[in-house]
Amino acid sequence: MSTPERHKLEFGDRLRELRESAGYSGREFASAAGWQPSKISKIENGKQLATDADLLTWVRLGKVPEPAATELRDELRTIRLESSSWKRQLRTGHRRRQEHSRGIEAEASTIRAFELVVVPGLVQTADYARHVFSSAAALQQVPHDIDAAVQVRLERQHALYDSAKHVELLIAESALRYFACPPQTMVAQIDRLIALCGLATVRFGIIPLNTRLPHIPASGFWIIGDTAFVETVNTEINTDDTDDVALYNRLADSLWQAAVEGDDARRLLVQISTEIAQLRDSPMTKD
Repeated sequence: MSTPERHKLEFGDRLRELRESAGYSGREFASAAGWQPSKISKIENGKQLATDADLLTWVRLGKVPEPAATELRDELRTIRLESSSWKRQLRTGHRRRQEHSRGIEAEASTIRAFELVVVPGLVQTADYARHVFSSAAALQQVPHDIDAAVQVRLERQHALYDSAKHVELLIAESALRYFACPPQTMVAQIDRLIALCGLATVRFGIIPLNTRLPHIPASGFWIIGDTAFVETVNTEINTDDTDDVALYNRLADSLWQAAVEGDDARRLLVQISTEIAQLRDSPMTKD
């Protein structure tokens, strides 16, 4: 049994003890929490990891004192980091992780993304995505299931055309200036973004270089539904804590104030594309 799985079982045992100490049966606890009884069983048996909101409910119903509640929150976040490591998530390649993202995005009514150095996956061309996956697989030393991963990533893009969703995609100009691919692939990727500027179901913006930022983002991030996601080199951090998610939404709101949209974004994209096209034959940028 892996370390994350063992820790999930141990955490589930602790939650079971808290429930029983509070005098609840599994069904009684589920009723008080407004959950299905099966959810209690899955969490306590390590089959499903509790969310921040789940733990908050457990603490409230179990009348857990604050020192113990803080310890539980810290333990949950540690388990989440272990479970979300790229080494674990990508152990069979990128396809399964892309399928996971597709499922989360399909269920969400809101998607907000900010990227500093890469074009968001929801709008990547197949060629651009292929270079991104290849680079990541080499760095993480995981299987190169590139074609399968690209296929699922393109399938995720159906979310862009769902009128029931609110999608916001914001990038820094640096995401277009750093090459994750050959120049000709980047030009094609920018053409895709130009077309996006006219899409009624998506809000798209660029933060130009030489722009004063209202707040400094330490990294890119996504807010999907009521959960915020941040990717680091070794793991993915996600939280559904209401204060954390509110913080990321405030940061996103402030960054949009520095962005250009619509015709201004389109003009900037054309300018960048023209400059990159001129580099096509440069020996510094050949693949």
